[in-house]
Formats: sequence, structure tokens, C-alpha cells
Amino acid sequence: MQMKLILREDVPSLGKAGDVVDVRRGYGRNFLVPQGKAVMATRTKLRELEHERAVALTAQAKRTAQARGVADKLNAQSLVIARKVGETEKLFGSVTSLDIAEALAAKGLPIDRHLIHLPEPIKSLGEFEVEVKLSGDVSAKVKVAVVPEK
Repeated sequence: MQMKLILREDVPSLGKAGDVVDVRRGYGRNFLVPQGKAVMATRTKLRELEHERAVALTAQAKRTAQARGVADKLNAQSLVIARKVGETEKLFGSVTSLDIAEALAAKGLPIDRHLIHLPEPIKSLGEFEVEVKLSGDVSAKVKVAVVPEK
């Protein structure tokens, strides 16, 4: 005989948190429910689950909309970062994601430096496009010009 349960956490080879699964009565009654990994799938619990999913989707949509707004602002930005250079126009040091984050903050766009995707520090003069990953599917490109310090 089978029983319907709602998983409260991920269970390997069974499902992810929030999934409604059919399991054998003994497995559900003796393991999943007592361990707190699942609850009985009653009408009330199913309605609560649907409500929680709706709230989560609404919150995710709101975060994505905010990220797109920030991405539009970032796409319009171009930064100029001045660095000391040697005679061969090689930088003393490099431009890192922290430097880019500080330059963006100075322009009124505080961005966490961990969101700035810079595979390796910039070690030469020139113009570069740097990707900023704001959320799972929203990213922006910031133009960064590294110029010699005067």
C-alpha cells in the first residue's frame, strides 16, 4: 500500500523539498515522518504548499525585476580606472574585481565584488568588458577602461 507525503527536505532517489511523493506506508510512517523529512499530504498541507510556492515565485519574480533594473544601469556604465605604468606601459599591480566594485560604488552603484566575474585580474592598459552576474539568469556588462595615471 502507498501513502502520499510532502517532502520537507531533499531525499536522495526520492525527490526534492516540496515534492509530493507516493511511498510505502512503512517507509513513510517509520522513517520519513519521524525523521522530519516529510509530512502527510493532507488537503490543508497541500494548500499550504501551493501558497508557499506562489509566494516564492512572486518573490523570485520581484528579485529578477530588481536585478534587471540594476543590469540596465550597469550596462550604461563605463568606468575609467587609472593605474601607474612602467616605461613599457605595463601596469604596476593589476585591476581586480574589488577595484571595479569600488569604482561602481563611487558612481552610486554598490555591487558585491563576488558578483563581478573577472577570470583573472587586468594587467594591461586598454578597454575591457567585465561581466556582472546579478542573479541566475540576469547579468550585465560593464565597460572598464584602464588608463595610465598622470
